Amino acid sequence: MMTTPNEDFQTSIQRALDSKTKPVGSLGRIEGLAAQLAKIQNTLLPIIANCQLTIFAGDHGMAAAGVSAYPQDVTRQMVSNFLAGGAAANVFARTLGVDVQVVDCGVAGEPMDHPALLSLRIGAGTANAINGPAMTGDERDQALANGRVIGAKGDHHAACFGEMGIGNTSSASLMAAKILGFPVGALVGRGTGLDGDGLQKKQALLETAAGRTPEKLHADTALMEYGGFEIVTMAGAMLGAAEAGKIVIVDGFIATAAALCARDIVPGCERSFVYAHRSAEAGHACVLDALDAKPLLDLDMRLGEGTGALLAWPLIQAAAAMLRDMASFDSAGVSGPA
Repeated sequence: MMTTPNEDFQTSIQRALDSKTKPVGSLGRIEGLAAQLAKIQNTLLPIIANCQLTIFAGDHGMAAAGVSAYPQDVTRQMVSNFLAGGAAANVFARTLGVDVQVVDCGVAGEPMDHPALLSLRIGAGTANAINGPAMTGDERDQALANGRVIGAKGDHHAACFGEMGIGNTSSASLMAAKILGFPVGALVGRGTGLDGDGLQKKQALLETAAGRTPEKLHADTALMEYGGFEIVTMAGAMLGAAEAGKIVIVDGFIATAAALCARDIVPGCERSFVYAHRSAEAGHACVLDALDAKPLLDLDMRLGEGTGALLAWPLIQAAAAMLRDMASFDSAGVSGPA
């Protein structure tokens, strides 16, 4: 359950950090991260022992217009790759001991049949958001509700959320631009690796899409007009996880766009969000700055899938362990600062 720490508890956290056997503030941003974890769990002894990665997959009608360097079939092919354990996200997760689940939110074509695949299909991909709304209000609401259930489920302390969907950087750019009131051109990047001509075409298509609606939109409307089923479900999962008292590790550009939507729908949920990394995707830095979010890592990554969120997981574990287990000057018999 999301709570707002009172001033006395925040003072207690700072006192606990300053009493550890180190110069005050010498662990830098790890100390700020530890304080955030204490506030999320409402304890000076945070337990952050396990994590789950959920990868949401869905297709976008915009893909047919040529907003990506890859064909739409790649979404389905990558879902099979996730289920077989062959993607970068799988490799990172295995290395870090993180469980992985894959969710079909709306992959194009017939439903996929695999015992490990969770099917929460809203449809076989969204409509083409360049010409009209990506989905109906009912479809958006169902995807948000599906996500909330997924986010709240399970006893893991932290949740990483990843995505797969050809065209979803376009969707993220449009949603973020509309919620923040930015020109969409400022948020458009190469996505899966467009060349110069491809980038120009993508920008022109997204300018057309953006011109359909007013300059600023609430997240509810932005999700309906420009979202993907996987992004809407992810936003709902972030809300469900935050409401359940979990740490939400926010991945790259698309996940940050989902987090932006979640914040707009339920202000205050962002207290549970830890921003993992700054993506190389053009719009990510703009959105992070608008949110005043300071990601933990900057590795020039732009893959998605939850890969950046996974790499931040050890830092989160270390920060919690520092606050919980590190000796104080008094307990260790070490002389403190004069």
